[in-house]
Amino acid sequence: MGDLVNLRQARKQRERAAQRARGDENAARFGRSKAEREQDAARAEKARAHLDGHRRDPDTPQDTPE
Repeated sequence: MGDLVNLRQARKQRERAAQRARGDENAARFGRSKAEREQDAARAEKARAHLDGHRRDPDTPQDTPE
């Protein structure tokens, strides 16, 4: 004879496998490693610092013709 199968447990296992597969797809599509996130943050900080370094100081008088 065949093996006995608990249909409730089989259904739950099938649903868990589907959720795991969907999660793996999302991780591959949207996920980034910690190193990638830190690298992007460092690049953004460097760009911000570069722009701030070239900012004109609003307290100094400008050379404007009168």
